[in-house]
Amino acid sequence: MKLFSICSLSFFSLFLLSTMIFILGIYYLMIDYSVFIEWELFNLNGSMVVMTLILDWMSLIFMSFVMYISSLVIYYSDDYMKGESNMSRFVIIVLMFILSMGFLIISPNLISILLGWDGLGLVSYCLVIYYQNEKSYSAGMLTALSNRIGDVAILISIAWMLNFGGWNYIYYYDFIFCSFEMKFITMLIILAAMTSSAQIPFSSWLPAAMAAPTPVSALVHSSTLVTAGVYLLIRFSPMLNIYNYGWFLLLIGCMTMFMAALGANFEFDLKKIIALSTLSQLGLMMSILAMGYPKLAFFHLLCHALFKALLFMCAGSMIHNLKDSQDIRFMGSLVNFMPLTSICFNVSSLSLCGMPFLAGFYSKDLILEMVCMSWVNFLIFFLYFFSTGLTASYSFRLFYYSMSGDNNFYSSFSFDDRGFYISFGMILLLFVAVFGGSLLSWLIFPIPYMIVLPYYLKYLIITVVIFGSYFGYLISKSNFSQELISMNMLFYTSFIGSMWFMPFISTKFINYLPLKFSYYSSKSFDYGWGEVLGGQGLYNLFMYMLSYIQYWYDSNFKIYLLTFIFWMFILFMLFFIK
Repeated sequence: MKLFSICSLSFFSLFLLSTMIFILGIYYLMIDYSVFIEWELFNLNGSMVVMTLILDWMSLIFMSFVMYISSLVIYYSDDYMKGESNMSRFVIIVLMFILSMGFLIISPNLISILLGWDGLGLVSYCLVIYYQNEKSYSAGMLTALSNRIGDVAILISIAWMLNFGGWNYIYYYDFIFCSFEMKFITMLIILAAMTSSAQIPFSSWLPAAMAAPTPVSALVHSSTLVTAGVYLLIRFSPMLNIYNYGWFLLLIGCMTMFMAALGANFEFDLKKIIALSTLSQLGLMMSILAMGYPKLAFFHLLCHALFKALLFMCAGSMIHNLKDSQDIRFMGSLVNFMPLTSICFNVSSLSLCGMPFLAGFYSKDLILEMVCMSWVNFLIFFLYFFSTGLTASYSFRLFYYSMSGDNNFYSSFSFDDRGFYISFGMILLLFVAVFGGSLLSWLIFPIPYMIVLPYYLKYLIITVVIFGSYFGYLISKSNFSQELISMNMLFYTSFIGSMWFMPFISTKFINYLPLKFSYYSSKSFDYGWGEVLGGQGLYNLFMYMLSYIQYWYDSNFKIYLLTFIFWMFILFMLFFIK
């Protein structure tokens, strides 16, 4: 019965599909071939509304990676979500999520992109609020509303592109379209990409989305929702160069990378640390894309998807065994209890840091060497290398808290990592997290480029990683960490640890303060002076006058008769006048 569960069927289907698409993608890459399929639905004011698909090496390889990771995540969910009463519902929502991402990947048309983009936004809301509690609802609403900004930007772009007679952005790469309209559309696409990929100032939703189940986090933060913005900008990259928006995106990407890497060193929630590391890597992808290297950004996007999915799976295994405890201070000595999970966790962490010959090394090292070669100012150069050092720092800090020392969980409690479904998913991802980077490097860059740099720049990358690891060890030591969380440093640690107060700005300043202002405005105007001078005041005035006249009538019968005679006289007069 277990063999034919919905998780197993979804796993085999997606895995088979992923393998076929990957082989097709490599074939298209080798012969430099693309397929462009158009299906006209109807005409609108002379503009064709078409369903368009583009099948080139980039879309096919990315699609195969999404399906590979999704298949393993669904298989892993069979064990992780064991107590779930309605497993079919969970798997169907995840499959809808994958379908929306598929639409986004293979669409060169803004209308079909919106279909996938909106699908991602709505389904991600359903997944974030999956555990139905107040925190999940708040996180889901923040996620949905942040992504709605991107939806609106794409909708405005669609309306604006009516002027061009079609929505296939591939047609407008040419320099002949260097017009104000295209400049404005590119600006809107950058805004949409910034919301989806959680760049400053839209960063607060990404750690909040950790309220979702861990298998969903593994999928969302590796290859689907957060990478959608980067992928869209990779497709639009010729326009970034034409309209010179690169400098803005470069600054935003570097600031996001620095902010997230710094914040992760002050965080104690395991999933939030990994979420902030995703945010840091997204900043890296955005910034290298802004410098004019879309292929390199795509290469890092794929490598990052492999080791980040593994990192989340290992974190899920730890949380699952520690009875849903996510605080890294409760961990310690996990390597003795969960050797397989610990191996996978450390391999993916080292890959994230850029350890030589693991998946992350091939893309990250290449990016940093291209930064050394490019014409960038000292601020950008410093932010790149300092953020890389901070990445090594929080990774080593995580290792120090979870793997070394004594176990800080309940002493009578025992746990292990013998779950077959969880272990199977991690082992298959471990294989690609080690060999995937080199394989993709040989595929995407078949001609090896020789980057010749001075010794001090060549060794700078590994030096920064080593010093960063040492810094991570230092901030994990008890006396230093106690000083950090003391009252003297409280403002600084709360400022850095809360992503520069961004969650407060995204919620309180956008939600709480305007609502409070509108409440007081409503109270003083609509229910206050508006009522006194308007309906309520007039009602009270008339009621007072009527009661006063009624008092006259009741107290003096002569006045009542005189008034009656007066009205009768007026009526007779009117009758005779007619």
